[in-house]
Amino acid sequence: MTLNFIAGEWTTAADAVPNVNPSDTNDILGDYAHASLLDTERAIDAASRAFRNWSRSSIQTRHDCLNAIATEILSRKEELGRLLSREEGKTLLEGIGEVTRAGQIFQFFAGECVRVAGEKVPSVRPGVEVEITREPLGVIGLITPWNFPIAIPAWKIAPALAYGNTVLFKPAELVPGSAHKLAEIIARSGVPSGVFNLVMGRGSIIGEAMLKSSKIAAISFTGSVATGKHVAQACTASDPMKKVQLEMGGKNPMVVLDDAEIDVAVECAVNSSFFSTGQRCTASSRLIVTDGIRDAFVAAMTKRMTSLVVDDACKAGTNIGPVVDQRQLDQDLRYIRLGQDEGARLVSGGELLKRDTPGFYLSPALFTEVDNRMRIAREEIFGPVAMVIRAKNYEEALEIANDTPFGLSSGICTTSLKHASHFKRNAQAGMIMVNLPTAGVDYHVPFGGTKGSSYGPREQGRYAAEFYTTVKTSYSFEGTG
Repeated sequence: MTLNFIAGEWTTAADAVPNVNPSDTNDILGDYAHASLLDTERAIDAASRAFRNWSRSSIQTRHDCLNAIATEILSRKEELGRLLSREEGKTLLEGIGEVTRAGQIFQFFAGECVRVAGEKVPSVRPGVEVEITREPLGVIGLITPWNFPIAIPAWKIAPALAYGNTVLFKPAELVPGSAHKLAEIIARSGVPSGVFNLVMGRGSIIGEAMLKSSKIAAISFTGSVATGKHVAQACTASDPMKKVQLEMGGKNPMVVLDDAEIDVAVECAVNSSFFSTGQRCTASSRLIVTDGIRDAFVAAMTKRMTSLVVDDACKAGTNIGPVVDQRQLDQDLRYIRLGQDEGARLVSGGELLKRDTPGFYLSPALFTEVDNRMRIAREEIFGPVAMVIRAKNYEEALEIANDTPFGLSSGICTTSLKHASHFKRNAQAGMIMVNLPTAGVDYHVPFGGTKGSSYGPREQGRYAAEFYTTVKTSYSFEGTG
């Protein structure tokens, strides 16, 4: 049985669950321990005790630990990428790419350890100096989703440790393998006992204990809107109140204008909608296409979809792996039926597939004749399901793109500098892509959205300091000289 990591030790648990490969449900990657309430409280206590020394450790010590983590991740990217693809279902190429990104994130924040800066400014009062510095918060609770089982933990854990916080890490139940390997690497890096703790298991036990604990200073959560709202309410209701950072859903649009290069637009749409099996919060499920190019775009899109290979995530030549599990597959199928019931036309895909091994295989689905008021156009499906929405012109396309409760990522395909520039200013989203897929962002720049997609400070890059630190202003009388 694979164990939790608490107070610098690998600990057993009374309960464990199997980790099932969605490409081959006969392939069990191992049994992973579920932490109890008592385990979670022990981990919180350990992180609380470790905070004083870690928060005052030298920036060189923190740099060296994070750099060691990055080095090992990158040296093992093929091995870790294969594990990730086996447990989550994204293709091997995507799995290795995600692991590489995780290593790069730790590299970046290793550098940030020695780049933490403050300010010294004069006061309006003669002889008084003002210092503005950043300080760590304390114990940070990190709750991560299953769709990026090593990159999202990395972009939360790395800044938390870099800025001197201690960590309680709860990964999604579906993907414990990547989390456990990451914990092993962190444990070998030189990070002192209690600074980093891994507690795998149920959100109803671990997550609730984290939300209720007075020893946890902040919670960073990535997941569903409903759970995110619960996290926010619990953090503001706790005593003392917790700082909170939420990354939630998306219903991202990609606008395709009449002047777009159709091959570019199709590749952007296919990548955004279907790669990683559509299981990305930045995926484009709403393809908003203007009248002049709409029919040609649909024809080119359906032709391109026939060439996509859906198969075992680790098999050479696979473009799209399986859906992560039966529950998610059932949700995808419900939305496909719902779209048809609402009057949308299913022009391609949406069928269960059989392959050499038993798995959760679904052909990517494309709808046309979709109205933006339909539920399939309003609600996040989180699967390989996309829809074409017709627009008369750029102005209507922009209006439809912004007509959503979400605002994470928004894209446009056009050769018009005028429309591209206007879209970047007026699209209501945290990240804008021009002639690029809506999914796929760099590790050194801020990540996050608007409206119902995000709440609190941004993740990634130097902007991560806004969440993982607090600002202190100090005055001193230097004399009138």
